[in-house]
Amino acid sequence: MSAESTTAARPSLLRRIGTALVQWVDADYCPEGPVKMRQEPDKVDWVRVMPFVVLHAGCLGVIFVGWSWFAVGAAVFLYFARMFAVTGIYHRYFSHKTYSTSRIGQFLLAVWGGTTVQRGPLWWAYHHRHHHKHSDDEHDAHSPHVHGFWWSHIGWITSRRNFPTDYSQVKDLAKFPELVFLNRFDIIVPVLFATAIFGVGVALEAFAPGLGTSGAQMLVWGFFFSTTALFHGTSCINSMAHLMGKRRFKTDDDSRNSFILSLICLGEGWHNNHHRYQSATRNGFYWWEIDLTYYGLKMLSWTGFIWGFKAVPKRVLEEGMRAEHENTVAAAAASEHVHARSSLKKVVPTAAALAVGAVNAAQAEAPKKPDGPAIHKDVTELVAENDADKTTAASNRPEA
Repeated sequence: MSAESTTAARPSLLRRIGTALVQWVDADYCPEGPVKMRQEPDKVDWVRVMPFVVLHAGCLGVIFVGWSWFAVGAAVFLYFARMFAVTGIYHRYFSHKTYSTSRIGQFLLAVWGGTTVQRGPLWWAYHHRHHHKHSDDEHDAHSPHVHGFWWSHIGWITSRRNFPTDYSQVKDLAKFPELVFLNRFDIIVPVLFATAIFGVGVALEAFAPGLGTSGAQMLVWGFFFSTTALFHGTSCINSMAHLMGKRRFKTDDDSRNSFILSLICLGEGWHNNHHRYQSATRNGFYWWEIDLTYYGLKMLSWTGFIWGFKAVPKRVLEEGMRAEHENTVAAAAASEHVHARSSLKKVVPTAAALAVGAVNAAQAEAPKKPDGPAIHKDVTELVAENDADKTTAASNRPEA
């Protein structure tokens, strides 16, 4: 590389690093324009994702702070409380508007969602709506069928092209300046949340020493551990809900229903249901499909904080029941066919062997076959040899 090209490349690299550093605070900062940035090839921006790396590395702090039952319990509680924020708020409210709330309620929901450290509510909604529009095609940012498992699970969120928010795709949300503020400065809520957790730990160490916790321990367990687990739990829907499980509805993508993922992600595992009808408040369409997010939203509605739940249309429920019936019949038929073939495989050789044995016994003049090798011969060989024996025996008989 020439000195001129090296000099030209260096400012560009420094600009990119500087841009990434500013974007830690201002997610909408994009000197080259968001459109151009979204057209870049998929590539990890290590400077921009360094906070994400720190989040994972923070879990190693357990080596220094140890653990306590209270800290571990807090981590578990905060995992589920914030998983509800991802599924019930970022997903079912901001992405799909499956229920209603007031403007103040909307802002409070956005703040709650911000504690998940999964970027701002408009960024999240934009990417999720884009996913539904291009599910499992070449434009889907996190399809495991297009990009592979690991990129769909964690790689896509580290790519520069996926950082900007396309506000034109979330116009219904972008008209609220308070939501745009939270989305643009999406680092504010996580920092305040982590500080609050640390403060609670300090207070408990001073006023409830019997719990055996501290500010640092609560920060490691309540923030770093819990948030990292939350990220990977959420990412399982991107990477695994299009690979594992059953397909009730014949959608245009490969979305699937998984009971295991529905427990990890509080009902989001009924992904094939959701891709069939996105506007329903519940993803578990039938009473036997556990949907903890829906149950939580239902209880929240009793307070009057949210309302206007959208139900699954009767025609969709009937379509699902017909599909279940057809799948059951097809599975039973396939099972019966397999068992029938399995039985024939056992019966036919046995019956043939008995018939051959009877014929051999009736031919007293026929030479006796060796026992060993015949055991390994199939029915065709046995029948052929038997025909040859009968021909030989006939030729040796005296004419009448």
